[in-house]
Amino acid sequence: MENNLAVIGGDLRIVKLVEMLANEGKTVYVTGLEKAENLKNIDNVIFCETISKTVENSKIVIGPVPFTTNAKDVNTPFSDNQITIQELLSNINSKTLIAGAFAENLYEIASSQNIELIDLMKREELAVLNTIATAEGAIELAISNTNKILHGSEVLILGFGRVGKVLARKLSGMEANVTCAARKDEDLAWIKAYGYNLTNINTLGENLSKYDIIMNTVPHMILDEKRLQYVNKECLLIDLASNPGGIDKKIVKEKNLKFVWALALPGKVAPITSAEFIKDTVNNILKDISNI
Repeated sequence: MENNLAVIGGDLRIVKLVEMLANEGKTVYVTGLEKAENLKNIDNVIFCETISKTVENSKIVIGPVPFTTNAKDVNTPFSDNQITIQELLSNINSKTLIAGAFAENLYEIASSQNIELIDLMKREELAVLNTIATAEGAIELAISNTNKILHGSEVLILGFGRVGKVLARKLSGMEANVTCAARKDEDLAWIKAYGYNLTNINTLGENLSKYDIIMNTVPHMILDEKRLQYVNKECLLIDLASNPGGIDKKIVKEKNLKFVWALALPGKVAPITSAEFIKDTVNNILKDISNI
């Protein structure tokens, strides 16, 4: 069973992940991926009709990233069959479930059934690597949704965490005039050390009118109604933060501002590379488990 893995549901990243794991010599039992025709030609990928059959030969179960999109069902875009979270958990007693973006309440439920949850999105190595695809995807959106080149454009990045750092570096390399906004003195010091223009998020207001593109990476409200009144009508707003985001979508719509809410960019713009990142992270997790 050590070389067996079970995979249930997932998007194109997980489809590619199954292919990569199989190519490494692992036997992969799958369900919830019936529309992934390419997997049906791989000898050591075994399609199962039930969850119980899928998981019976493996101690490790890999689920989707994100695990769910509606808080009820497992995310299965490559299947017409719905799998409820309750159904999945009831079939994987005493096993380890690896997936992405678990809701906090699931940990207590899983613990009561002796299931260990490992959230891929909380693994530092995956979080860091995913920033590359997120940054490149954001730049692609900026290019395709504006009438100006990035060279010489005034770009504001809200937040200077993982994504903000990588995004600023790539945009600066394209000769955009990059300003980074943060609150913490430490972040502001790093912005200055990297040589970018800097501003404090707390002072944002009329100065927002100068920017051609504003990209938010902060997962709580930054550009509210009060601040959005200063944004130039031609400015492109891109929100890279997870739900609920950092830009007031209702006000953006009312003001008819140019806006893109860019969720889950790694899976959309670079599914193969994202699958490679996930595979490396899964293999790291398997090593950790085997050494316990």
